[in-house]
Amino acid sequence: MSLRQHMISPLIGNNPITLQILGICSALAVTTTLSTALTMSVALTVVLVLSGGVISLLRHHIPPSIRLIIQITIVASIVIVIDQLLQAFMFDMSKRLSIFVGLIVTNCLVLGRAEAFAMRNPVAPSVLDGLGNGLGYSLILIGVGTVREFFGTGALMGVQLVTTVADGGWFQPLGLMQLAPSAFFILGLVVWLVRVWRPEQREYPEFRLGSGEDGRR
Repeated sequence: MSLRQHMISPLIGNNPITLQILGICSALAVTTTLSTALTMSVALTVVLVLSGGVISLLRHHIPPSIRLIIQITIVASIVIVIDQLLQAFMFDMSKRLSIFVGLIVTNCLVLGRAEAFAMRNPVAPSVLDGLGNGLGYSLILIGVGTVREFFGTGALMGVQLVTTVADGGWFQPLGLMQLAPSAFFILGLVVWLVRVWRPEQREYPEFRLGSGEDGRR
């Protein structure tokens, strides 16, 4: 796989959320507004890029028996710096994101790419893999955040785009969009649409009652 493919593949073909079903907790928690989704997307992408590069650089010096501990330590160090920067320069946003920036440390996407890719590949592919997965993750979060904020409030990035009924307009905000279940529904719809568009991503049962061997029959 070329360096370019390492970055492009996770956008659609191997998207960490729609295909690998990784990192969906934050997709549910921080997508009530586009601004929080953008901030989390940038934070996680930076963590993926930096942790992938550092872990790949040190991979020959990390003892296999303690590799997970070292990976978590590296990721946690980067997350702490990002969290402190948010508190220093974007305090209101830091409060809105609450604990979810800190929980990047335990995000299965970050640790999964560190273990599955960065520990086995040189620095350049690892950095691009982190960037690609971060962009793929961001694509879904931004999409979900846009839908939830617009249909839930009639605004985007805090800017009112349509006048609500409460202010004398025609638009009635959908309160469900500001609740966590709406993110489940939207993500489920996105996964379905992607797999209709790209049938090769569909998962078939291994066995089906009445079928001889293969569930696809």
